[in-house]
Amino acid sequence: MASSDVARQLVNIIPVIAKADALSKSELQKFKIKIMSELVSNGVQIYQFPTDDEGIAKINATMNGHLPFAVVGSTEEIKIGNKTVKARQYPWGIVQVESENHCDFVKLREMLICTNMEDLREQTHMRHYELYRRCKLEEMGFRDTGPENQPVSVQETYEAKWHEFLEEFHQKEEGVRQMMVQRVREKEALLKEAERELQVKFEHLKRLHQEERMKVEEKRKLLEEEIMAFNKRKAASDILHGQALVSTPTVTLKKDKDRKKDQGFRLELLCFDVRDQEVVNVQEAREREKLERERLAHREHNK
Repeated sequence: MASSDVARQLVNIIPVIAKADALSKSELQKFKIKIMSELVSNGVQIYQFPTDDEGIAKINATMNGHLPFAVVGSTEEIKIGNKTVKARQYPWGIVQVESENHCDFVKLREMLICTNMEDLREQTHMRHYELYRRCKLEEMGFRDTGPENQPVSVQETYEAKWHEFLEEFHQKEEGVRQMMVQRVREKEALLKEAERELQVKFEHLKRLHQEERMKVEEKRKLLEEEIMAFNKRKAASDILHGQALVSTPTVTLKKDKDRKKDQGFRLELLCFDVRDQEVVNVQEAREREKLERERLAHREHNK
């Protein structure tokens, strides 16, 4: 009933009983009376066929007494005699859709399509649509009277609503702009923080690279110094070795018969060679100690 009360404000309500062939005539009449009493007791206004026109007043008054209409529907066509009609076939008989003795379908069709079509259109437009339009305008703030029951112009109300809408629109626009500015600032802060972190990482890697480069350079210098020292030792060794070869006399081997006489001389030459080699070894040791001292002094100077 609540939905019917809402619907009566929007459309014309015509009560109809479907599947009326499930009831006997006495049960159908009692059911019609019950339905009408329920509608009246719940305040549901139904569409009444107009009786102000003398041409259709009598038939409309009669049709108002038949409300609600009891109808039967069917898509089957059955041949009865020489005519094919829409009907429902049961073991006990046939119910014809377009027979006024079986249901009110013909009465309903005549009332809606032939007799009262224009009145239904006028009622829908002048009453239901205008009521709906008025409710919607009141929801939007358009009223016929002001707070002091003074008549209000629709144009003035429209202009006031338009200014109110513009003000609300500007407020929302400003809110969206502020929100976008805030988001841009947050994004810029995040980007700056990321840039700062990248800069710190870059400086750290750069410092590590410089330290590694200095270590490699120091190793290279040490290696060059060791190579120079080695070359110096080699040159000194070559010089001493050449001097030893020059200072060593060349002994011509004599015949086998004179070897016994020259044994002392040969031993003396051998002893001279050993002494000369010892001198070379001492000089090389002194040269190594000197180079080691120079290398240590160079390291202390670099530190």
